[in-house]
Formats: sequence, C-alpha cells, structure tokens
Amino acid sequence: MATNMQSLKTTIDQPTLTSAPPTAAPFLVIEEVAKRYPTPKGVYPVLENINLTVNAGEFVCIIGHSGCGKTTLLNMVAGFSQPTIGTVTLHGNQITQPGPDRMVVFQGYALLPWLTAFENIYLGVDSVYPKKSEAEKRQIVREHLAMVGLAEAANKKPPQLSGGMRQRVAIARALAIRPEVLILDEPFGALDAITKEELQEELLKIWTDHRCTVLMITHDIDEAMFLADRLVMMTNGPAATIGEVIDIPFPRPRDRARIMEDPEFYNLRNYILDYLYNRFAHDVD
Repeated sequence: MATNMQSLKTTIDQPTLTSAPPTAAPFLVIEEVAKRYPTPKGVYPVLENINLTVNAGEFVCIIGHSGCGKTTLLNMVAGFSQPTIGTVTLHGNQITQPGPDRMVVFQGYALLPWLTAFENIYLGVDSVYPKKSEAEKRQIVREHLAMVGLAEAANKKPPQLSGGMRQRVAIARALAIRPEVLILDEPFGALDAITKEELQEELLKIWTDHRCTVLMITHDIDEAMFLADRLVMMTNGPAATIGEVIDIPFPRPRDRARIMEDPEFYNLRNYILDYLYNRFAHDVD
C-alpha cells in the first residue's frame, strides 16, 4: 500500500491533529470499562477493557460488527446503564444516570405520534428549561425547526412526515436543549441513500456551527470517513474491546466530492474494510 497505514493509527488516549483542540482537563473519559451480564450458564462478557478519551468538540464514530457492544457502550455514556467494572466520567464527574447534558438520537426516531413536530421538540425544551418563559421556549423550538429545515412542517405529526423529516425532528429535539454530548445510534440506518447523504451534510453543518461533542454508531464506512475526526473500530464480541482508533485525515470543512477524489480516501477505506472483513470477519451474523 502506497500510504503507510500505520501512521493513521493513534493510541486511544492521544488527541489527533484533525480533532478539536484538547481542553485543559479531560472531557469524556471511558476508563477500564467492562460490561458483563449474568446468565443461567454463567457470566456473559459484552465488553472488556474499554479505554477511550474524547475531547470536547470531537466527532467520533464507532464501527464494528453486530454484537460487539457498540450500543451498550453508548448506553453507558448516556447513563442508561452502568459499567460492571470501570468508570465513565464527564468533566471528571462519574456518569450514573441520564441527564440533559447527554442527548440520544435513535435510529427509530422515538417521536410521540400524537404530537406535532413543534410539540415533540417543545416537550423536551419544557422539561429541561421549566423556568424559561413560554415565549422563550417557543422561540427555541422555532429556531431548531428552522435549523433542520422544517419550519414549514412545524404543525405536522410524525405520520405525516417522511423518514428523513422525522429524523430531522429527533435531531432538532436533541439539540434544542444544548447538550454537551450528542449520542447518535445509527441515526440514518433506515433511510434511503439520497436522504442519508442529505442528512449527513445537515448534521455536519449543525456540528460545525455548534460544536457539541458527537459519539455516533454507524455501519457505513463512507459515512464515518465523511463525518468523523476519529474512527473507533471494535473487535468482535463477546468480550469485545477497542481494536484500533484511526485518525480521519481529511481537513475541514469537508466536501464529499473532493474527498472521494482523494486517493487517500480509498487507501483508508480499504484498510478499514480489511479490518472488518478479514482481520475481524464475523463468522455468524
């Protein structure tokens, strides 16, 4: 291979040249984390020896085969579950429960179908900011609907919206409360290719403008290479761990067409494919 792929690797705790500048203190730290579940046949280890430091403002994608614990890992960052061993900390404080500083966008939208797009977002804003005036809360909702291009669809309910529009509402709802960490669990996995690319562009623009920290699960290598500062590649489960962390070397702002004309794109893509389908091929899906 013309490019030395080894130079694209980084140690788990080492910030990259393409990432946001490191803060004075660690931002999000996953340290010696394991997740194990008791079963009638004994303990089942989902994750083992997970160590990862994420800088404020970074966009990190996590990729790996089904069953490697990607969602389990992000659930611990979200506070939905706790590590069996180890700690997950934000600003040095251990995460023990969900909070408005960490918002999750799921693949399945998770919108209330009897509420309008406006009302779905308002519900979250009202819950997190009960002391704000009605006018302030409604303005926040309007701003975020406009941010995702849905100002004209504010009064439509989820069944009246396309899949891409529903996901835009879910993203707007998450961002409306200004989380420090945005957690995305395959948010575009159920969308057609054109809509997926449109939302990737939209997400990248929003992230560039607001620079919250993003942790995103994806099975799409091209998506990860377009969006991320770093790509975390998991080994197979059970007892999955972080196999490699790769710097995505393309400068920002990113242009999809320009990136895909770069020979480095295909070198890196082939390296990731080799990791997933040769070095860590999934025997049983």
